Amino acid sequence: MTTRTNLTQDDKTYGMLAHLAALAQFVIPTFGNVIGPLVIWLIKKDQSAWVNKQGKDALNFQISIAIYTVVSIILIPLIIGIVLLIAVGIFWLIMVILATIRVSEGDSFRYPLSIRFIK
Repeated sequence: MTTRTNLTQDDKTYGMLAHLAALAQFVIPTFGNVIGPLVIWLIKKDQSAWVNKQGKDALNFQISIAIYTVVSIILIPLIIGIVLLIAVGIFWLIMVILATIRVSEGDSFRYPLSIRFIK
């Protein structure tokens, strides 16, 4: 976790929005958690290297969560899927909130269990 002193307030705001946009899941149920960060990242990736990094991290985590959710749904007939689905949902919400808070303060945030699809 590194604090960047040369970040503008605009950088911090859009970095935070890249993570917070995952909550679009509540508005667009299926892939809102991926669409939200994707939109912010595509808009701001060329304007700020830091926002570009935060956007990629947020997007990678949301894609990873979508995969974990699909696997959990497939495992529902084995009962373990229900427990996994609940655990993934709680983990997702906590990590999005943590990332949003840290990034709004100007700290970089790396999600645990995130597969790096976009480098």
